[in-house]
Amino acid sequence: MALIYYLTHIQMEVGALRLLKDECKRVGIQRPLIVTDRGVRAAGLLTQAQEALGNLPSACFDETPSNPNEAAVRAAVEVFKREQCDGLIALGGGSSIDCAKGVAILATHPGPLKTYATIEGGSPRITERVVPLIAVPTTAGTGSEVARGAILIVDDGRKLGFHSWHLLPKAAICDPALTLGLPPGLTAATGMDAIAHCMETFMAPLFNPPADGIALDGLERGWAHIERATQNGQDAEARLNMMSASMQGAMAFQKGLGCVHSLSHSLGGADPRLHHGTLNAVFLPAVIRFNAEAESMKKDRRLMRMARAMGLNAGAEVPDAVRALNARLGLPSGLKDLGVTPALFDRIIEGAMADHCHLMNPRIATAADYRRMIEESM
Repeated sequence: MALIYYLTHIQMEVGALRLLKDECKRVGIQRPLIVTDRGVRAAGLLTQAQEALGNLPSACFDETPSNPNEAAVRAAVEVFKREQCDGLIALGGGSSIDCAKGVAILATHPGPLKTYATIEGGSPRITERVVPLIAVPTTAGTGSEVARGAILIVDDGRKLGFHSWHLLPKAAICDPALTLGLPPGLTAATGMDAIAHCMETFMAPLFNPPADGIALDGLERGWAHIERATQNGQDAEARLNMMSASMQGAMAFQKGLGCVHSLSHSLGGADPRLHHGTLNAVFLPAVIRFNAEAESMKKDRRLMRMARAMGLNAGAEVPDAVRALNARLGLPSGLKDLGVTPALFDRIIEGAMADHCHLMNPRIATAADYRRMIEESM
């Protein structure tokens, strides 16, 4: 069954941050907690957000880790309650936005956090009592600002997904100016995250033509502009298109993801130091090759349609084109460069098989299939 549901209130333009106070008023937030990280604070973006709020009082939690976990969520909830906040502003990349979604749950629902994880049957336990959230992305990568899900590491070390339409931000303020000057390495990794989202959700087998169209257009924009954005941090046009590609990939999430995310979620839980977008970029070529044999891929000529969006002549060129783009962007050539060893393979496979994205792939992977994909990605 296809569920087609697009309801996020999105403000997208250079300078959109100026609308932050108005969006708080529209949503009914009178005292927000800003959930962010130290890098965003150091870049001066927190100050810009506070200035945009004007005389609206706010509090701040800036300890979001690169892979947000349950401990950070609990710490932010303490600040939320101590400061008597009534809403959330997530300012940052996907980590801050996902952390804020965790706060939105635990500030009004009894813990532990894993109670609400998708694979634990927790989605129905997330109710309309969640704290209202406004998302302000400062990277063009995860698209969490328009998504109903969050990825968080729970106390037992698993990296789990949390999904509910109640978690959909009440507003997304997408201001490409906030991404100007983002370092090249982070621009490349987050940009490949967006491209991976567009490609993997397009490959997912569920019937959802609007999601397919959104994902393909996002892929075309991302593929055409990621190198420009990486090479020139001040290229406003490239930044705008990358922010759109990020948003579009996440808008299409409702169609499903697949093995790329099963693997990156699992490995990211095993080693939280690894960047999610980088892992997606590394796993993507092997998963595309695996998916190429799926009946739904052949029937709908999905490889060829992606190839056209990427300016390629044939679907068979897609995996190698992704690998070559990773190299041009300066991303790691494989998992070995990230310090991954065969000793982790069994743990990665076990986590991938249990991940909420596993059954969404156009081909259902076995443990042996996952092992081959990991080996090919080394």
